[in-house]
Amino acid sequence: MHKFSALALFLVLSLNVAQAAEPLRVVTSFSILADMARQVSGEQIEITSLVAPDSDIHAFSPSPTQARTLSQADVLIFNGLQLEGWLTRLIEASDYDGVRVTASEGISARTGDAHEDDHGHDHGDSHDQGEADPHAWLDVNSAQQYVVNIRDGLIEADPDNAERYRDNAKRYLDELKTLDQDIRASMAAIPEAQRVVVTSHLAFGYYGDAYEVRFLSPAGLSTASAPSAAEMARLIDVIRDNQVPALFLENNTNPGIIHQLAEETGLPIAGTLYSGALASEGEASTYVGMMRHNATLLHEGLSSTKTQD
Repeated sequence: MHKFSALALFLVLSLNVAQAAEPLRVVTSFSILADMARQVSGEQIEITSLVAPDSDIHAFSPSPTQARTLSQADVLIFNGLQLEGWLTRLIEASDYDGVRVTASEGISARTGDAHEDDHGHDHGDSHDQGEADPHAWLDVNSAQQYVVNIRDGLIEADPDNAERYRDNAKRYLDELKTLDQDIRASMAAIPEAQRVVVTSHLAFGYYGDAYEVRFLSPAGLSTASAPSAAEMARLIDVIRDNQVPALFLENNTNPGIIHQLAEETGLPIAGTLYSGALASEGEASTYVGMMRHNATLLHEGLSSTKTQD
């Protein structure tokens, strides 16, 4: 009887340990949020990004497998600002009832027509005219609010590890403050008249506001919007009028439009910027690395017409 009681006690304790060791399960809508969550949590949680690195969140459609993944999660982290139009349906399909973190909560959203791209066209996309621009993470100051919201959501779901989340978030926020200062210095070193950038779609509005760079694009806030021939012609005129030195691709958009502009204008393509997705590997596979890559590429591309890799 004594041996049986000891065995039962051992099994109960082993079960409790196994349950305690089970990691917090976190689902994020896209890869940038997954990296932010990983920086705040450390290695002790299980993170799944619905939209993979180098993939376009605007064109994403969730699968039944992803609905099952969400149904088992403890925390859901998403951007908000109308970025994830598919998310309500996914939550309903999965019966998800865990903690929800809107990463952009508390950020003053800019709108699609608040900063016209200076060639006066109507993008023809419902996300552009008066609706929220969702790409707030491209201003590092706003990204710090993302981190605060993610930290608080993890603490809500896992209060036993609150101190770890707070410590990690503080370290990461300090790193982001340094990053923000470095980007400001890099952009300020370029003459204001040369700070004109052409990209695949209007993802960089917050970046432009924060770091005093003008971004032009033949497409709207969503990669789903396609420019007309007249819009392309107007943009080419603006490029020539502003003596834009180079064009830039984006890692998660179709390169065809930028290649067409390069042919029409004779401008070099300076390289690939990262806007809505991290790289699968390399420097831009983290948020900080992505933003440093962008700042370096923009500095080089706007300072010289030499084509970058």
